[in-house]
Amino acid sequence: MKKTLLVSSAGRRNQLLECFREDASKLGIELRILAADSNPKLSSACHAADQAFIMPRCTNEAFVGKMLDLCRREKVDLVVPTIDPELGPLSAARGAFAAIGTRIVISTPGVVALAGDKLATASALKQAGVGMPQTVKLHALRADPDLLQWPIVIKPNSGSASVGMVRLASRADLKRIEDDVSLIAQECWLGREYTVNVFFSASGELRCAVPHQRIEVRDGEVSKGRTERVASLGEAAAKIASVLPGASGPLCFQAIVREDGKCSVFEINARFGGGFPLTHHAGARFSAWLLEEACGLPSTASDSWTEGVTMLRYDSAIFFHD
Repeated sequence: MKKTLLVSSAGRRNQLLECFREDASKLGIELRILAADSNPKLSSACHAADQAFIMPRCTNEAFVGKMLDLCRREKVDLVVPTIDPELGPLSAARGAFAAIGTRIVISTPGVVALAGDKLATASALKQAGVGMPQTVKLHALRADPDLLQWPIVIKPNSGSASVGMVRLASRADLKRIEDDVSLIAQECWLGREYTVNVFFSASGELRCAVPHQRIEVRDGEVSKGRTERVASLGEAAAKIASVLPGASGPLCFQAIVREDGKCSVFEINARFGGGFPLTHHAGARFSAWLLEEACGLPSTASDSWTEGVTMLRYDSAIFFHD
């Protein structure tokens, strides 16, 4: 059986490519892996792929059309997006890709929009009974600094990877934050920080939830982590699933767990989490499950995975001559 996989905005997601390669080999699938990036020459994942392609940035209006052309020309079966900004355009175009025989591993536009809007996420999770730090617009907090318990964090409402996030210890610190309608303020819970990688079947059923503690983070991505079964996070995953009826494939959410065991979810991402290789190594093989769906094979997706698996990331290098 032969399949072609395209990883978009591939960047340095080498380990994600290897997860798919490993699982394809175990399933007896001859997998050709393509990678697309705005600068393939400087993308380590593009060098690790079987073939690489240059693609406009996902903010460019030509992005979706170019992606469609590539998938049609290369007979791509599966597209795996990797960054938040491309999720909206690709989700909206799912029908166009399906018409040429390409499945994008992505949730519905409603789920993508909710995950990309932290205020909307806070409202939806609160209604579902999920613990969530109190979240307000920055200008509302300026008008009434007692709306939140301090300390707080200021962040873009649609940001990701901790870009633009600032922690404020006291009300006086508000003076150093410029007015910006795109910024929100959120209570800062103290405790252990986790990412929970979750997998939904193509029909939208929650099949697996794997929490890992974010022991050390670099540039917004976990560099040291350990899988743990945390009851409150498993319960939160089930409640989150109830407000994401269009979820499909991999998603992840971030949460803080206090010493008393209570958790507070503060972000959802409708894509593979950056720390997914840890989840994969612990036995939750999302990449295998996606390949099974693509090939019409019986699904082996389950919540059976190993607790206490630790990941210690380090830098490696790819060398090439011009």
